[in-house]
Amino acid sequence: MKSRLICASHSPLLYCYKKEPQQMEELQIAIKSQSDAIKKYDPELVIAFGSDHFNGFFLKMMPSFCVGFKADAVNDIGGFPGPLDVPEEIAKNLVTDLRHQNIDTSVSYQMTVDHAFSQTIHLMLKGISTRPVIPIFINCITPPYVPFIRTRKLGEAVGRFSEKLGKRVLFLASGGMSHHPARYYPSLEDADESVKAWLISGGDDPNSPTKDQWLKRLYDMHHEGAEMIARGERTAAQMHLNPDADHRFLDILKENRLEEYDTWDQTELIADGGIGSMELHTWIAAAAAHRQRGGNSPKISFYDVMPEIGIGAGIVFSD
Repeated sequence: MKSRLICASHSPLLYCYKKEPQQMEELQIAIKSQSDAIKKYDPELVIAFGSDHFNGFFLKMMPSFCVGFKADAVNDIGGFPGPLDVPEEIAKNLVTDLRHQNIDTSVSYQMTVDHAFSQTIHLMLKGISTRPVIPIFINCITPPYVPFIRTRKLGEAVGRFSEKLGKRVLFLASGGMSHHPARYYPSLEDADESVKAWLISGGDDPNSPTKDQWLKRLYDMHHEGAEMIARGERTAAQMHLNPDADHRFLDILKENRLEEYDTWDQTELIADGGIGSMELHTWIAAAAAHRQRGGNSPKISFYDVMPEIGIGAGIVFSD
C-alpha cells in the first residue's frame, strides 16, 4: 500500500497581505487541487513534519526532533487554533520503533504547534482535526542546526514504521521555500531583552512578554510588514526570496536524489535563501518517508516567488 506526499509553503502574510499577489489565483487553484486529491486518497493517518516560530518550543529546551502524543495549535497569525486529533498509541509506537532504528526523538504529551503546522494541515485537510495527525517537530529556526542527513534518516525510519501499519498514510510537510522572517523571529544575538526573554523562556521569565503580548506583537508586526511590502519598503532581495536557490532544491527533489542534501552547507543555504529555507528540512523528511514506502518522485504543483506574502511559494506532491 503506497503513501501520498504533499509539501507546501506557509506564510502568515497569506492572511494579511495588503497587495494581492499576481499569482494568487494560481496558488489557490493548486491548493484546492491538492486538497481534493488528498480527499480522494482518503488517508487513514497523516504524519505531519513541521517547525515552530517560538510559540511552542523555546531555547530553554530545544529538541532537534519531537513527536507529539497530544497537540494543540495556538492562535497565532496565519494559524488555525484548536486540538489536533493525535492517535496517541500509534504516536507512542512510532517513537519506540524509531528508537529501535537508532533515531532518538523527544516526546511531548502537551505539544503546542503554530502556523508552521496548522496552516498547511488546515488548507490541505480542510480543518486541523478532520484526520488523525501525528505531528513531528524539527528545529528549523535556531542554531545549532540539524544536519540534513539526520532529517533524511528520520524520514526513512518513519516510512519504515508506517509500512507496518497497513494504513493509507499521507506524509505532509509544511514550510519553506526561500524567505527570511528574522524581522519577526530574530536570533538570540539580535533580539532586544524582552524578546530574548521570550525566545528562551516562552513567558516564564518576568522580563518576557506574556503569551497574549507575544501573539499581539506577531499580529501587529505582520500587518505592518504587509504595509511595508505594499509600499515597496521591503524588497524581494531583503526578504531573501531566491528562485535560483529554490530551483536548486526542487531539481534534486523531483528526482528523489535526497542523499545529495546530506552534504549541503546550511550556512550557505541561509545566505542564499534566508533562515526560512531551513524549513525545507520538513520536505526532506516527508519525501524520504514517502520514497521509503515506494512512492513516486515528487512533482511540482506550484512554484513562484511571491513577495506580497514574503515567500518563495512552492507546493509539491507525489502518489
